[in-house]
Amino acid sequence: MQAITVQDRDAGIAGLSLTDMPYPHAAENDVIVRVHAAGFTPGELDWPGTWTDRAGRDRTPSVPGHELSGVVEELGFGTTGLSVGQRVFGLADWARNGSLAEYAAVEARNLAPLPADVDHTVAAALPISGLTAWQGLFDHGRLTTGQTVLIHGAAGGVGSIAVQLAREAGARVIGTGRSANRDTALALGVDTFLDLQTEKLDDIGEADVVFDVIGGDILDRSAALVRTGGTLVTIAMPPKVQPKDGRAVFFVVEPDRARLTDLATRVRDGRLKPVIGAVRPLTEAPAAFAPATRTPGKTIIRVAED
Repeated sequence: MQAITVQDRDAGIAGLSLTDMPYPHAAENDVIVRVHAAGFTPGELDWPGTWTDRAGRDRTPSVPGHELSGVVEELGFGTTGLSVGQRVFGLADWARNGSLAEYAAVEARNLAPLPADVDHTVAAALPISGLTAWQGLFDHGRLTTGQTVLIHGAAGGVGSIAVQLAREAGARVIGTGRSANRDTALALGVDTFLDLQTEKLDDIGEADVVFDVIGGDILDRSAALVRTGGTLVTIAMPPKVQPKDGRAVFFVVEPDRARLTDLATRVRDGRLKPVIGAVRPLTEAPAAFAPATRTPGKTIIRVAED
């Protein structure tokens, strides 16, 4: 099969290439998915799991990408709950070869059935972004109706879904980003948008939940914006500055089949629309990692036609 692989940790994006790889092995409780569409996270070349397995052993050449949508090709021993030929989507394992390939081995529990009327390209934009948005807002942020949430990167892959989920939950939404993303964020439903390049973060006021995907100075300054009893939630890095009268949570998204099913239902019903910035073929996946090529929303790699 063909796959995008990376061999040299020091080479960065330049080390990505389209190569021939062996067809993956289906371990116990695995399924082999024929990938139709895949998503990736631009920073994953810095993740330890991209280079080593769970025992710390080198596993290069490795295949990046952890979001996928496709069709079950094969079942591993003991796999239940899914069947050959079934449409599925979900998360590839962090420390195994990923989704930027024609076939991927995935733990069955990390996949959910995909309704026939949801496109693979749309489904591939949901697993990390959708689960991260839900878990950040509700599992960790405990956002409820009538509260105010500040979402950094409101037009991005995670932020755009978080805005829609927060709006449906009845929260007031403040979004931040670059000026070029203002119209996208407003169309998603933010009540107020702040340009991080030209406007003062301190002018936003307090929020019950601050959801950060940026890190660094923005994360540090956001601690002062958390209302008494509120929560600062981040996926970027453990926060160095704590809210004075609230709490701070750093988390890594976890697979959740039931929540994936719920997200797919919301998409099918028209209540949730992932923002897809670009759709590129597998041959262009290495170029898609480059910062200069990124667009608002999620970049999806189309591996096979439906």
